[in-house]
Amino acid sequence: MTQQKTWSQRFESALHPAIARFNASINFDIELVEYDLTGSQAHAKMLAKSGIISQTEAEQLVTGLEQIRQEHHQGKFNPGIEAEDVHFAVERRLVEIVGDVGKKLHTGRSRNDQVGTDTRLYLREQIQVIRSQLREFQTVILDLAEKNIETLIPGYTHLQRAQPLSLAHHLMAYFQMTQRDWERLGDVYQRVNISPLGCGALAGTTFPIDRRYTAELLGFEDIYANSLDGVSDRDFVIEFLAAASLIMVHLSRLSEEIIFWASAEFKFVNLKDSCATGSSIMPQKKNPDVPELVRGKTGRVFGHLQAMLVMMKGLPLAYNKDLQEDKEGLFDGVNTVKACLEAMTILLKEGLEFRSQRLAEAVNEDFSNATDVADYLAAKGIPFREAYNLVGKVVKTSIENGKLLKDLSLTEWQELHPVFAADIYEAISPRQVVAARNSEGGTGFAQIEQALKTARNLLKNTK
Repeated sequence: MTQQKTWSQRFESALHPAIARFNASINFDIELVEYDLTGSQAHAKMLAKSGIISQTEAEQLVTGLEQIRQEHHQGKFNPGIEAEDVHFAVERRLVEIVGDVGKKLHTGRSRNDQVGTDTRLYLREQIQVIRSQLREFQTVILDLAEKNIETLIPGYTHLQRAQPLSLAHHLMAYFQMTQRDWERLGDVYQRVNISPLGCGALAGTTFPIDRRYTAELLGFEDIYANSLDGVSDRDFVIEFLAAASLIMVHLSRLSEEIIFWASAEFKFVNLKDSCATGSSIMPQKKNPDVPELVRGKTGRVFGHLQAMLVMMKGLPLAYNKDLQEDKEGLFDGVNTVKACLEAMTILLKEGLEFRSQRLAEAVNEDFSNATDVADYLAAKGIPFREAYNLVGKVVKTSIENGKLLKDLSLTEWQELHPVFAADIYEAISPRQVVAARNSEGGTGFAQIEQALKTARNLLKNTK
């Protein structure tokens, strides 16, 4: 016997089985069941407060919904494709539990405002989880930076050796990126935390509902001022996926660097066995699977953002079935970001170690101190552009002769310009090159100490 649909009195025959499967969302929107139950309990309480149903009926509805929650927790609530979506599944089970009073729950409400409410409740919670993960990631970054203030690492522009840096300074760049991510999600949260419940299908309802009461019960800061906008808005999903995409950009950039650093060509880090895998045929291999997977999964989140933008750009007001497509991408985007943050946090905390000796060698084997020679001359009154050209000449000559700047004799320096003195060697030593960059926000050790202190206070004083 064909299951009668809630809307089926308008129709003379049932959906084709293939169309029913195509139309259904229960396979993925069951993710929203907890939020649907919570929103429905608030709606039932509001109906009683507004005199639309009795207090006794509201209590029956709330109790029945709580029973479904327990059944879900126990793995006993498993609606099939015939339920179509999580909202019908809950309502149908509620009627089985409490009888005809269960049919009153949907009074003054549409699936359109219901799903919008559920999605916001879900995303509001997930944003808080991700922000907490970002704080944990930042803590690991900060701990690692504090241990490596005087560890030097080559800095690059155009992937060419540029100037040496404190490793702590390099790591703290990612702290700052993820701080923006944390703040950005906080901004998104404000626009997620607005209630569409009570907007109805698109035009509101004739019942004397109290939208602000349900918003208060559910912890929303405000309600949508326009019912059309309330049921059709998915800006908050797009904003979240944009913020999530930037989180993935930052994780992917760090992943790319770790992949380079772990290679035989760099040898800046060792991967520990707990966070690396081997080759099926090459026994010597240790592969950086974690950063490679993070780098690869980044495209998934980008794709979900693009899909949402393309879907939304052509939708007329108000609700359209296209909006069912927001959930799978949103759920996967949330889960992907959470999984990648967890994996990268573990990798940094216990999955790799920096090879300090190799890093020390690296900053001593190039011309990344050339700018400091120009600065040395400029400090002695030589115009910087003239100094720049002189240093370019000596670098060219040194390369031709197979020497580094530190290998030049004082006589050779003075042949370049008589203002050079013995202090040039200290001025171009990697540690001094780093220490001298003491402008605010620079890699100088004094600046790093202050940056670490500020970051530690930030983590201490914000949740």
